[in-house]
Amino acid sequence: MKKSIRTLIVEDDFTSRLLIQEFLKSYGPCHIATNGREAIEAVCLALDNNEPYDLICLDVMMPGMDGQEALREIRFQEEKRGVQYADGAKIVMTTALDDTKSVLSAFYELCDSYLTKPLRKETLLDELRKLKLIQ
Repeated sequence: MKKSIRTLIVEDDFTSRLLIQEFLKSYGPCHIATNGREAIEAVCLALDNNEPYDLICLDVMMPGMDGQEALREIRFQEEKRGVQYADGAKIVMTTALDDTKSVLSAFYELCDSYLTKPLRKETLLDELRKLKLIQ
């Protein structure tokens, strides 16, 4: 039996959100946030309820709080609650940007992976296998 993974999809674009949800729905519950602020709220609620997310798919370019800011805050909230980086959510940044500065910045802030859009199902699932979230 495969392990169920709890996923938070943070994406302001409806079509991209739907696509990622479709790719991942067979692996466990998928929750949605449409911006960075909603993502922080969802992560804090999940951590406080002792039901942390296994995976967060986080769009980089969003209005208000962007993905880079949300990434920093998510890692801060985990650390504040005593969750070590290795035990925290696996965060996959998703973006149309593939410039080196954005990629390096995301890894500096402790993302686990960085995928450029348009996302392909096999690419995403291969990444989740590398992160040992699925088999």
